[in-house]
Amino acid sequence: MDTASFQFLLFGLTAAALSNFSRSRVWRSIVLLLASVAFLGLLAQDPTVFFPLAGFLLLGYGGLILLERGRTGFLVWGIPAIIFVYVWLKKYTFLPEEIFLHFPYFTLGLSYIFFRVLQLLIEANDAQEKRHIGFGAYLLYTLNFTTLISGPIERYDEFARDQFSAEPLPLGPRVVGLQLERIVRGFFKVNVLAMLFDMVRADALAQMAQPLPTSLKLYAAFKLILVYPLFLYGNFSGYIDIVIALARLMRIRLPENFDRPFSSSSVLEFWGRWHMTLSNWIKTYVYNPLLLALMRRFPSVTLQPFMGVFCFFVTFFLIGVWHGRTSEFIVFGVLTGGGISINKLWQLGLTGWMSRKRYKTLAANSIYIAFGRGLNFIWFSFTLFWFWASWKQIGTTFGSLSVGGWLGLWLAAWLVATAVLALWERLRAVLLSFKTADGPVLTSRYARVVYASALGATAFVITALLNQPAPGIVYRAF
Repeated sequence: MDTASFQFLLFGLTAAALSNFSRSRVWRSIVLLLASVAFLGLLAQDPTVFFPLAGFLLLGYGGLILLERGRTGFLVWGIPAIIFVYVWLKKYTFLPEEIFLHFPYFTLGLSYIFFRVLQLLIEANDAQEKRHIGFGAYLLYTLNFTTLISGPIERYDEFARDQFSAEPLPLGPRVVGLQLERIVRGFFKVNVLAMLFDMVRADALAQMAQPLPTSLKLYAAFKLILVYPLFLYGNFSGYIDIVIALARLMRIRLPENFDRPFSSSSVLEFWGRWHMTLSNWIKTYVYNPLLLALMRRFPSVTLQPFMGVFCFFVTFFLIGVWHGRTSEFIVFGVLTGGGISINKLWQLGLTGWMSRKRYKTLAANSIYIAFGRGLNFIWFSFTLFWFWASWKQIGTTFGSLSVGGWLGLWLAAWLVATAVLALWERLRAVLLSFKTADGPVLTSRYARVVYASALGATAFVITALLNQPAPGIVYRAF
């Protein structure tokens, strides 16, 4: 079953309807567990392919039981063991191929299960009062079908607060209407916007590989630079819209994963708005402990800002490596971590040179923000070449134009992204300025109904006319 398809929507809405037959937390848990198991069954019909995943889950739960019983020594060898098993099951290419399992098995969603298991173990060790998490609750949390494939990454306390509450979250007509609107919006993003952007990307790639005049190749490369970040946003954020809405209909609040990321005027700000649950998770469990350890080891006020830069690099390098098992993702991690680190050094350098007050004034300047926004967009686009392409595709793409051609192209893309994103921000501000006593007209109930109806009708017509399936959710691979 394709995620974000009509079949997935029907499955999710059916599970939500069944879940609301009773307000009992036991009933809601039974429905969620059966729906999650059924979802796995629809993704792979052969039960044997789930054996490695089941082993990983049992390893994590065994560690959780040991920590609940006070065996804190488990963390010394248990966490590295779980990380190794994850890397082994994902078949990271820096490991020898001989040690891998050489039969088909299921790994979809393993990356997100990995985060949930680690979070449970770390917090079980840090908790002052030990708590028991039953095996059923553990499975509900780790296999929840709304977050299994592509997140968002929800913490256990947040999940348990809603799922096991004696008084479930309210679900009136207004809440249902808002969730259905969000499903329509997400479906439109994935099945219309992302599909159209993907068609442009595929056409641009084909042109780059052909013996065409330089002017046509420049135009194709220009489209490639600008369109892939938009495709990825529509593809991933649209899916997240759908699952957040489905979960809310099942009376579970999932955390937001996007906050208008292309409005960011810096790489640092961008990663606080893009895949926010991933950024927050790794900040909490990697960046903060690493920085604290370094500050304890080297208690120097002068070194602290540079230790922060180093920790930023390590943190976002790991984010890049988490995304894939090949060497391309190592480069993606280096570029992502490097971009964050350079951004932080730039801030530190300007603050030291100009003073903190003058730097804040500069950072609030609309022109500075606009150019920063455009620069962030094209830097993200540049890093994504190692996200979507193989080394062969990268070599073919970058080899099709001269170094001077690419430099001029990136400069032009920066200027265009700066102008277009600034225009978009201005247009949005103007539209939101039209208000009534109840707030902006654009976000009123009637405007939202018209907006959702138009998106739904457009999605139906375009998918029917093109008769082409939408591209798969990119983050299914992670």
